Amino acid sequence: MVPQFIMFRTMGLVDVHMAIIILQAFTAFGVFLIKQFYDTIPSELNEAARIDGMSEYKIWLKVMLPLSKPVLATLTIFTFVATWNDFLGPRLYLTTQSLWTIQIGMRMFIGQHATEFGLIMAIATVSLVPIIAVFLALQRFFVQGIATSGLKG
Repeated sequence: MVPQFIMFRTMGLVDVHMAIIILQAFTAFGVFLIKQFYDTIPSELNEAARIDGMSEYKIWLKVMLPLSKPVLATLTIFTFVATWNDFLGPRLYLTTQSLWTIQIGMRMFIGQHATEFGLIMAIATVSLVPIIAVFLALQRFFVQGIATSGLKG
């Protein structure tokens, strides 16, 4: 984490929300998930597109990308939930109190002598709204990916 912080500081990404986005956007889990998905797509689709005269970029745009909607929706949901619930990343990279995320804000209700459990539960409930909204927006792709994951051929 120290080398990553130094790199982000030299790039001017300390105390901006872009640091949190970049921190979670490219993960090993995302690379593995998409690679495993692309391994299940038959290579005959690419070969047929090449025979039809498509370039590699056009094959990706017209054939692979439309087939990738379920995995991209799933990865979007997982990444958004992980980013939304992250505590350590925003705590390290956001120093201005007005930029803090809701999870760091909830920590402010835990004091040395008293804890405001009612306020913490209210904020935790409200913080679920964006997660539910993203899931509902991408639910049909998510369900489609689950429904087609067991099919072969």
